[in-house]
Formats: sequence, structure tokens, C-alpha cells
Amino acid sequence: MTDHPRRVTRALLSVSDKTGLIEFAKALAAHDVELVSTGGTAKAIAAAGLKVKDVSELTGFPEMMDGRVKTLHPKVHGGLLAIRDNKDHAEAMKSHGIAPIDLLVVNLYPFEATVDKGAGFEDCIENIDIGGPAMIRAAAKNNDDVAVVVEADDYKAVLDELAANKGATTLKLRRRLAAKAYARTAAYDAAISNWFNRQLEIDAPDFRAFGGKLIQSLRYGENPHQTAAFYATPDKRPGVSTARQLQGKELSYNNINDTDAAYECIGEFDAKRTAACVIVKHANPCGVAEGSNLVDAYRKALACDSTSAFGGIIAMNRPLDADTAREITKIFTEVIIAPDASEEAIAIIGARKNLRLLLAGSLPDPRAPGLTAKTVAGGLLVQSRDNAVVDDMTFKVVTKRAPTDAEMRDLKFAFRVAKHVKSNTIIYARDLATVGIGAGQMSRVDSARIAARKAQDAANELKLAEPLTKGSVVASDAFFPFADGMLACIEAGATAVVQPGGSMRDDEVIKAADEHGIAMVFTGTRHFRH
Repeated sequence: MTDHPRRVTRALLSVSDKTGLIEFAKALAAHDVELVSTGGTAKAIAAAGLKVKDVSELTGFPEMMDGRVKTLHPKVHGGLLAIRDNKDHAEAMKSHGIAPIDLLVVNLYPFEATVDKGAGFEDCIENIDIGGPAMIRAAAKNNDDVAVVVEADDYKAVLDELAANKGATTLKLRRRLAAKAYARTAAYDAAISNWFNRQLEIDAPDFRAFGGKLIQSLRYGENPHQTAAFYATPDKRPGVSTARQLQGKELSYNNINDTDAAYECIGEFDAKRTAACVIVKHANPCGVAEGSNLVDAYRKALACDSTSAFGGIIAMNRPLDADTAREITKIFTEVIIAPDASEEAIAIIGARKNLRLLLAGSLPDPRAPGLTAKTVAGGLLVQSRDNAVVDDMTFKVVTKRAPTDAEMRDLKFAFRVAKHVKSNTIIYARDLATVGIGAGQMSRVDSARIAARKAQDAANELKLAEPLTKGSVVASDAFFPFADGMLACIEAGATAVVQPGGSMRDDEVIKAADEHGIAMVFTGTRHFRH
């Protein structure tokens, strides 16, 4: 690729976000670039004492229809699309009085921000940019001759090139900017399309698009030989993508994935009702607990599986306090995420330079609608977020014995956690804390036995006479297809079971529960998580 420099003689600027605009316009003017602009952008440039031509002077037509029509004109698009070295294009420009536009600077109407603030339908419609995307695509297509800038972050790169190349841009920069421009309009259109689908309650549109803006390039992906990057979507859900990182080294791909899993789980626990802590390792909770305060909840969560918690991710549903911070720093932890933190807690965590502390501001709403997507070979699987919440479910007693109040409290807690553990899932819980977690096994029986074995290991470490599964309750994310899985839980000491129900052999499972004198409730809601 040659440098193929192109002198910038004329620039069209039309921006809704005017960050850095005046400084950029002044720098362009210093390179003898003629400035053409629209509406509020032209007024801002003129107010700064710079000479600027309104686009209506260029086109010979006034802005009309409340500004909906201003740049959709041959003298704008001809100036952007004309191939400078093409004789026919040059003659057409001359005969129709079309002047070349060598630099386009456009950031789009703030559609995403308008939706995010909860604006009404008509306001959202009026914030759909038409002329901006059309100009951006035109300029990007003609990147041999035209440079296009879609965000203020690229002002410096353009000015550096103008300074280094006597007022010209290089083909390398123009093509990089063109690629970014198409991605921006694609993300913009995706946001609009998905908003329309929500308004119209269309679950499976004929075309589905997603877009995002780079948050950071990552050192690597799940493994060192994989490349990766982290993007923000228009969905402003509190969590790792919106959190403020106070300290610690850059988050890795796995850190981000695990932190998201931890914070989504902690969102199930209303901070006004209880303090809660979630510890995650490899995207699965290895300890979850409610407590009278955060340090109590943390200690109970840690006791479930302190071995797996080493190097894990910790999420809190309340602002991190000093006592909890001191307790956490007793073992190696990768990330702490909480809505906020006290200054004393921040100082305590600050002594561990590699420990990341993220403050998300608030908790994610577990009931909020949304979409999740994952790739498969040649396609995308898209579904609505699992926003079923325990507090909205009816727990139907199906055995002769009903759960005691204490058992019911723990059953609800256990099923709340089961939603966030990879299937097949078995959760043993006691006194509002997990005491055994079996995750991601091909057999539900294996999940039950693994969870029980982990509980025994924890009991050995804590020097307890017996594992805490004795007298516990158990939650299963899906129905027991046979009684064997439930019987394994009973063998481990569970006295009550919560499961969705719906198996062809429910009667067989209920009968086995009755024979062992345990209580069982059905929720009617499954929580598969793959």
C-alpha cells in the first residue's frame, strides 16, 4: 500500500457531540482548510471566530423539514463520492459546480443515549440520523480520496497526519477510518433495529444485528494463543462493562467473564433485605451466602469451598466496608466488584497492588428484560435473558411433608443461586449459605455426589464432625428425571428439595421423597445455564 497522500482543502463538519470541535476546527483552519458545516455546528464554529460556510450555501438549498433534509444533496454526496483521478467524475463535478470534500467529520444524532434516558417513541424517532450515516458511508466508500471521522478520539490522528504530510492524509489512515466508520453506522443501525423490535414485541426478527464500542483490547482471550477485545453495547446494565476500576492491573478476558457471572448472581440479592456475597471461579459460584453484614456473608461463602475461592472473583451487594476488605485480603483474590466502597476499604485494598477493585454504582436488575447471544458454527443463538426471579415464583408443595419455615427460607435461597450455576446444577444450602455446589456435570447424580464430596472436604478443613449437607436443603436447576439424583442428595443429608418439576417420572420421585420423609416443592421454572 502506497501512502497515496490526499491534500485536505475542504472539510464538512456536522456533529452532535461537540467535544474538541473548536480546537479541531482551529487546527484545520491553520492548514488553510475551508470549513463547511450545518446548523448548531456551524454556529459553534462561527462563535469561535472562525470562517465557516453553511451547507445551505454549498447546496443552494435551505435546511428544511425541521432539519431532516440538509445534506442529502448531489453537491454534498458528489463532493464526497467523486473519484479525483477519474476524468468523467472530474468533468461532472465541473459541469454541475460540485466542489470536492476531502474530510468529513460526523458523529451521529444521540439515538442510543435518547433511548437510554427513557425518551418517548417520537423523541427516539427524531433522534434517528439519516443524513449523517449516508455521508459517512459515502466518504468511507471513497477512502482513496476522502477521510472520514466519526468520533473526537480520532481528531489527533488526522491533525498529526496533516502536520507530517503538508496538509495531506495517507491512504493507511483513510482506510482505517473507513473501517471504523462502517462499524459505527452498523452499530447505530443495530441499536435502532433492536429498539424497534422491542417496541413491536418481535422476538425473532428476520435479521438480527448487534453492535458495540471498544472498551479495551485484551492481552489475549481464554488462552494465550487467542486474541480478544471487550466491547460495550447500548444496554447500560450495571456490571463489569460500566464499572469504574479503581486499581489493579488490566482485566483479562477470563476476569471479565467471571466478574460478570459474579455480579449477575449478586444482583439476585436485594441489598435492602440482606447483605450477600458471591465468590466465583471459572464462571461458577463456589460460595454464596447471605449474612447480617458483608463480612459475615463473606465468611459463610468462603467456608463453602475455600480451596476453589483462591484466586477467585468476589461480588458484594452492598458498599465494601473496611472489615470485609481486611478479611478478603487474607487470601489471594483476583477481582472485587461492589456497588461502592468506603474510603478506608479502598485504602486497604490499595495495599494489594494486583487486586482489582471495581465499583459498579448499582446492582443489575434480575427482572430486567434483555437479550443474550452466543456464537455457533455459522450462526448466532439469541434468547431473552433469564429474568425469572424466586420472589415471583409459587413454590408448590408436592410431598406429604411440607418444608418448615427455615427449610423454605433456605430452599428459596438455594434456587436463587442455582440460576447462576452451570447445568447440571445441584446446590446444597443451610442457614442461607451454600454448603455444596455441583456444577456442569453430564449427570445430575454426579453433580449431587460432587457437591456432597466438596462439602465433606470443607468439613475436614473446618474440622467439623460432619459435613454441613447434614440437615441442608437442596436445589436442582431442572427436574430429576429419575429418583436416583434426589436419593443421592438425601444420602448426603438433605431434608428438603426444590426443583422445577415436569418429568414423566415426577410421581416416582415424589413417592421416593415421601418414603424418606423429606419435603419437596416444585417451582415450574427451569434454570438451565450452558
